[in-house]
Amino acid sequence: MEALRWEDHALWLLDQTLLPGETRWNRYTDYRPVVADIKRLAVRGAPLIGVAAAYAYVLAARAAAGGGDFAGAMDRARDDLAASRPTAVNLFWALERMDRRRRAVGADPAALEAEAEAIQKENIQVNEAIGRYGAEVVPPGARILTHCNAGALATDGIGTALGVIRAAHRQGKVAMVYADETRPLLQGSRLTAYELHADGIPVTVIADNMAASLMGKGRIDLAIVGCDRMAANGDLANKIGTYSVAVNCHYHGVPLYVALPLSTMDLSLPDGSGIPIEERGGEELTRLGPVQTAPEGVAVYNPAFDVTPHQLLAGIITEKGVIRPPFGEKLRALFPG
Repeated sequence: MEALRWEDHALWLLDQTLLPGETRWNRYTDYRPVVADIKRLAVRGAPLIGVAAAYAYVLAARAAAGGGDFAGAMDRARDDLAASRPTAVNLFWALERMDRRRRAVGADPAALEAEAEAIQKENIQVNEAIGRYGAEVVPPGARILTHCNAGALATDGIGTALGVIRAAHRQGKVAMVYADETRPLLQGSRLTAYELHADGIPVTVIADNMAASLMGKGRIDLAIVGCDRMAANGDLANKIGTYSVAVNCHYHGVPLYVALPLSTMDLSLPDGSGIPIEERGGEELTRLGPVQTAPEGVAVYNPAFDVTPHQLLAGIITEKGVIRPPFGEKLRALFPG
């Protein structure tokens, strides 16, 4: 399953707002519609946003090459892309890498295209490594809870959390995956269930408020989630509701793992209190498609993410292996120099 293609100097992105009912690929030759589609979640998931932004940077370079102010045009494109979503750190990591390459090669779109292709290839390899290491923590016959979507649709690989599940399924370990629907945009029921069902992996969709009940009945063995940004101490921002999953896991003695690439770690933040949390429009909560579900004009609070304290984690799964508590020094050791 894929969500991004680069063909003949054009970027193609699967419109995830239409899944699972409709499969539509959008073609881009201008970076600005990519910015708009990142904002409206047509493309989503921290690693995938990073890859898409790298290719959008190439589109900007192709348009600006031969102009009078290449550097200025690229700075504007970078800033526009960086402003599309504030929480997912992979976006900024990819743009910084593209910026470094541009400063080295100048107005050379071909060299920048090669850099974006390298980011995409490395991302796919990282996903495979996360899955390989993460499968080690999955017991035989596992019943796994996951929240939101951290699969191929979010990463342009096999996924982070779903990469672990896919690798464990190949080993015959997965009895059932419970996918939280993930309110308010239903990425769990629309996207995670779509991916797993298509791959023949047993999956059951549950409402977000059902997970604790299943844990209380002993029907969940572990939980695995993705991440949009992790602070230096292991605190993490992920889709709203992840904190609730973590608290429920802690109470019921269910181990919670987070799967993420090193590019999602932000060692500049000592803890999760500094992670910027995106707030989205109220219509995501007051409407379900064309149906109004709340009174017109009612106040709405709609953060897209919450922060889970590192103390609630059993482990952090990366492309370098599984990190166990205490996390601080072990995480910093992954970034020598």
